[in-house]
Amino acid sequence: MSTQTLTLKTKIHFQRAEKGAVEMREGDAATPLPSPKGRVPKIARLMALAIRFDGLLRRGEVKDYAELARLGHVTRARVTQIMSLLQLAPDIQEQILFLPAVEHGRDPVKEWQVRPVAAEVDWGRQGGMWRELRQAARLPL
Repeated sequence: MSTQTLTLKTKIHFQRAEKGAVEMREGDAATPLPSPKGRVPKIARLMALAIRFDGLLRRGEVKDYAELARLGHVTRARVTQIMSLLQLAPDIQEQILFLPAVEHGRDPVKEWQVRPVAAEVDWGRQGGMWRELRQAARLPL
């Protein structure tokens, strides 16, 4: 009786699966996607936060602005400022959410600049104010 030695060569990698489990997979590891350049403008993050806060309030997960302020460690006035972004016309909200990433320097549009736009009740006038603000910030229309 003779014994034979076999050697198998294959590439394997480990990756995370559901619920944090580690899986062993055959083949090369997937190439990670390049990280995006720049950062999300603060006004876009605040707009998303206002939408999130609104959902929490509507579902009754939080009682009022005061509770949001306590949970977020900010003043009730700041929560009111953030929530005022919901007074913007839906198309303006969408444009804010999809502003281009800031690659260097300061954000081209600041939250305090958007407050007067949100304070305008007429969505048509809001659109004009928003266009002027975008042009002043040199953002594409």
